[in-house]
Amino acid sequence: MSTNTPLDGATPATASSGSSGGGTAVASAPAPREEYNANEYIVRVRNVKRVYYIGENPVHALRGISLDVKRGEFMAIMGPSGSGKSTLFNMVGGLDKPTEGTVFIDEVDIAQLDAGELAWLRCRKIGYIFQTFNLIPVMTALENVTLPMIFAGASLDEQMERGRKLLDMVGLAHRMYNKPGQLSGGQQQRVAIARALANDPSIILADEPTGNLDQKVGEEIIQMLKRLNKESGVTIITATHDDKMYKRSDRVSIVIDGEIQAVVPPDELGDNTVDGFLANLKEQKDQQEAAKLAGNTASI
Repeated sequence: MSTNTPLDGATPATASSGSSGGGTAVASAPAPREEYNANEYIVRVRNVKRVYYIGENPVHALRGISLDVKRGEFMAIMGPSGSGKSTLFNMVGGLDKPTEGTVFIDEVDIAQLDAGELAWLRCRKIGYIFQTFNLIPVMTALENVTLPMIFAGASLDEQMERGRKLLDMVGLAHRMYNKPGQLSGGQQQRVAIARALANDPSIILADEPTGNLDQKVGEEIIQMLKRLNKESGVTIITATHDDKMYKRSDRVSIVIDGEIQAVVPPDELGDNTVDGFLANLKEQKDQQEAAKLAGNTASI
């Protein structure tokens, strides 16, 4: 896949303790030098907070999240609705900027990029897969797949050759001239996966990729993503409620109330549903807070 070099013209952030100054941002809590290898991690999220306002009332979507994603990893981000997982997902994808903290993609603090540099990163480094497919209805499957290549400046011959290969890879070479309305949901998601791979990205962000699919087709999409992850080495980060998806991941990041409660291998979840695991975590947190409150009350 990609060579994963820093953005042309962008200065890689220097890891050091402390807060960022007016220039290049710095990581506030770097790992010890002997334990940290920049080439090992493709995404580093450091102390990220995101506050929205409804009128004058602040809504704390993220409350100081830190997360490392290894190069070539299959990471699942899970949590109930309103937990902040989609906000975290958008931060990693450069679709939103943190109120505080830093997000590094290949050691580049993406909050420091101008609009052109950020567009370059999203076009070349990241492929997106959405729950609702987001295909353009008036375009054929081939045209949808090659659209990102146009923005990347690929020649027409390059677009056609790579577009056909990608559709063949996802099993839709025979449907390349069909429009989305002539395809099933599973076929549309296959086109969306091919489109996400159009510019040979380092990272694929998959937002509920099986959410609109039945169980059988959803399983096929999960198998396809896992195969791409293993064979091509592309890093996959998915926000999902699908138990089948997290069981195929390398690690699961569990988000509740804007905070990461745990980052665990799927085996630790066992046969429990994710909702059950989240409920147990929340119960433990509530018990800890209640005990803390009781201790504070007793000391008065």
